[in-house]
Amino acid sequence: MTSKQTSLTIAGLEVNIYSSSASDDEKPVVIFFLLHGRLESTEVADPIARAMIEQAQTIRRERELLVITFDQRNHGKRLTNPIANHAWDLNDRNTHNDRHAVDMYAIQTGTANDVSFLIDFLPAYLFPNKERPIVEWGIAGKSLGGHSTWISLKQDMRIKTGISIIGCPDYIKLLKYRAQEAGVPTLPPYIPSSFRAFVERVDPVAAPYSSSSEENPFLDKRILVLSGRDDKLVPWSASEAFVEGLYVGEKGVKRVKVYAGIGHECTDEMVTEMMNFIAEFCL
Repeated sequence: MTSKQTSLTIAGLEVNIYSSSASDDEKPVVIFFLLHGRLESTEVADPIARAMIEQAQTIRRERELLVITFDQRNHGKRLTNPIANHAWDLNDRNTHNDRHAVDMYAIQTGTANDVSFLIDFLPAYLFPNKERPIVEWGIAGKSLGGHSTWISLKQDMRIKTGISIIGCPDYIKLLKYRAQEAGVPTLPPYIPSSFRAFVERVDPVAAPYSSSSEENPFLDKRILVLSGRDDKLVPWSASEAFVEGLYVGEKGVKRVKVYAGIGHECTDEMVTEMMNFIAEFCL
């Protein structure tokens, strides 16, 4: 059982599509976006995407899985400004980035917008004659990709399943932690007031995430959260209140695993947990 990878270019965005080498054209399709981390590229996501496809082939399933990867903005083949991907580091002026807060959130929201853009256009590229129905869209991401996953879950109602690995849904809380660690103030120019107002308006934590009303964008969604208890870069404490208060309703699924002794890393166990979740609820 093997996977295959093909590529498309959609409005200048290079997209990788992973599928089974023995595709079953009679089965409806589930499409999952897989988002890489900061300072990475689709090359890092490649073995995970292939593992997802190969895992899907080992189970009895009613749907076929396709996995989509692409370079996040200013990463991989889309890199234009290397310093913009770095964080605050007053001890190293070669990598210190005054605009870290804005740059990182711009990438996250840009990636979420790219995902929605691809949901609009991928059906026409993959199945121009409606050869097969796409019955579900899902998203998974690690670190930077995990942050983007939360934003996509919040802003695109077509995405029904989301898996955030070492990501955070509360950007301001994460920035306060990072600023304290880096020794920079949570004030302009590091966190401009216009930017803070924007984040406080659109971030996942700004949504009525604990409500049982239809205004809750996470209602009826399936969400898996995987984090390291000893993560010093994206601490669990920045996500904990949101995740505990998150309400997905009786039709939704919320599963949370925080691994003791694990820092800011995506472990093999996390990847297996992700694949099992997709198999159980999507295929």
